[in-house]
Amino acid sequence: MTLRPPRDALLASAVFVAAAAAVTVAWQLLGHAITDVPLYRTYGERIASGLVPYRDFAFEYPPGALPALVLPALVTDSLTAYRVAFAAEMAVLGALGVLLLAEGLRGLGRTGTDRRVVLATVALLPLLLGGVILTRFDLLPAALVALALALLLAGRLRAGALIVGLGIAVKLYPALLVPLLAITAWRKGGRRELGIVVGLAALPALLAYLPFTVLAPDGVLDSIGRQLGRPLQIESLGSGVLLALHHAFGLSLGWASGSGSQNLTGTGPDVVAVLLAIGQVVAVALVWASFARGPATPERLARHAAAAVVAFVALSKVLSPQFLVWLVLLVPLVGGPRSRAALWLAVLACALTAAWFPVRYWELVREFDPLASWLVLARGMTLLALLAVLTWPATERARARSRSPAPSPGRT
Repeated sequence: MTLRPPRDALLASAVFVAAAAAVTVAWQLLGHAITDVPLYRTYGERIASGLVPYRDFAFEYPPGALPALVLPALVTDSLTAYRVAFAAEMAVLGALGVLLLAEGLRGLGRTGTDRRVVLATVALLPLLLGGVILTRFDLLPAALVALALALLLAGRLRAGALIVGLGIAVKLYPALLVPLLAITAWRKGGRRELGIVVGLAALPALLAYLPFTVLAPDGVLDSIGRQLGRPLQIESLGSGVLLALHHAFGLSLGWASGSGSQNLTGTGPDVVAVLLAIGQVVAVALVWASFARGPATPERLARHAAAAVVAFVALSKVLSPQFLVWLVLLVPLVGGPRSRAALWLAVLACALTAAWFPVRYWELVREFDPLASWLVLARGMTLLALLAVLTWPATERARARSRSPAPSPGRT
């Protein structure tokens, strides 16, 4: 990895931060911001005052998220100051994430116009995600995944595995990369390398959870259980289908707030949530199996890492807008003939989200706003299309071979 980032990477990083800051401030001034920052501040102040998460109060995130939430509470004493400090944290992480993405592109040999298009697109994506990109902590795991991929693509498998483990400790979704690392390790060094790599990926998460598991095992289990048992969020693909049926055929739907989101209620949504969960597990497993069937090249590793995360996001029963932040620093690494299609589908998914979030979100929830409903469905279908692009078997051109016709028996 290079210590001195190239000029194009620095420029993209600066534009990314400027765009994210500008749109975040704009939504705040317009009064449309929907943010988790007040919740983060509550967590941070409780911990700063000596309370223990999971034991003294319910905490829904993995323990690796705590530093990002606590640090602003240690240096500020008001919500406004906390908001600025937290956004500054995320801006720094976003800047580093873009630099790490550029390093990953370098490791894949992506240069010239292709590299410039990718960096320019990523630099401007906060214009579409400004409602969430600096008001959620998802840039932290996204930047860690970008660092892990940069290391993996440079051939540093063990270091990459350790960083993946740090990502798991912050937000669980980087665990989707562990089977890909295991396959790569097995092929590189057999059983011993497999054990080392998987152990390195598991170690940070185990160390992060261990003290809280000792202090408050019930609280930790409750935190994990609440995430696994969440109902069908109104922003998910499954909800998009049900909302479409509601508007097209009059399907009766209800909603309620719970588990930190607004969700569709009733038997139908419960069934759809189960079907989505099954589909999610199957889709992610198929991505892992696809990687196992081919060579563990850097290009295939990057593509299948993106595909695993996209499968998880697209078929999740909870699909908050900030989940798209996970894709911003990952999908652009996909190279080859499908790279442009993957990049523009990711951009389209962000644009469709921006068309209704945050400005039409409460109309979607309270009134099942028709435009927002169809946009939710369109966003979900776009993510499925992105998954198809990432996983569709590559077609290789048959090599042209000139063969001399074999002489027929008996001919002279």
